[in-house]
Amino acid sequence: MKIAVIGASGNAGSRIAKELAGRGHAVTAIARNPARIAVLPNVVARAGDVMDQAGLAAILRGHDVAISSVHFLDSDPAKLIGAAKASGVGRYLVVGGAGSLEVAPGVRLVTTPNFPAQYKAEAEKGAAFLDLLGSEKELNWTFLSPSALFVPGERTGKFRLGTDQLLTAADGKSSISFEDFAVALADEIERPAHIKRRFTVGY
Repeated sequence: MKIAVIGASGNAGSRIAKELAGRGHAVTAIARNPARIAVLPNVVARAGDVMDQAGLAAILRGHDVAISSVHFLDSDPAKLIGAAKASGVGRYLVVGGAGSLEVAPGVRLVTTPNFPAQYKAEAEKGAAFLDLLGSEKELNWTFLSPSALFVPGERTGKFRLGTDQLLTAADGKSSISFEDFAVALADEIERPAHIKRRFTVGY
């Protein structure tokens, strides 16, 4: 497939581009500074601005899939969704956040007393992005939330999938590596199972 990765120089985006390229997909890796994108087979780097809706739509046009892997506070969900719709891509996937996941029925992680203050604004905007997608009628979207700890690690290919509830391991820890998150996202692209839905991945 032809797949565009917006934010391909970031922690998650770079692993996603690498995973997809390694599976033989043709990847357009988009970043404000394309020089920061790793040189890999099947990957073409392009300069793109997430706040330029028309410009982004032009880059996305002709792709089967577009992936958004950008900080929520550094972008505008309406512009990203608008660019994806205007481009005519078949699917639009978003690297989500854990803050919008539920820790109890109707209780999002971001609203709990011990949620780290420094991540609250980013998490709240991520939750707003998910809510906006939920009302989207035309776009075939998917929002993949990581676990609470989203960190560099290994590509094990061994993880669990969930829907709207935060996943925790037997030791109470909620985590996923960037590498295994990329595997879960690539699997979803190749074998769609969560169209117009959010899902989550964790150990």
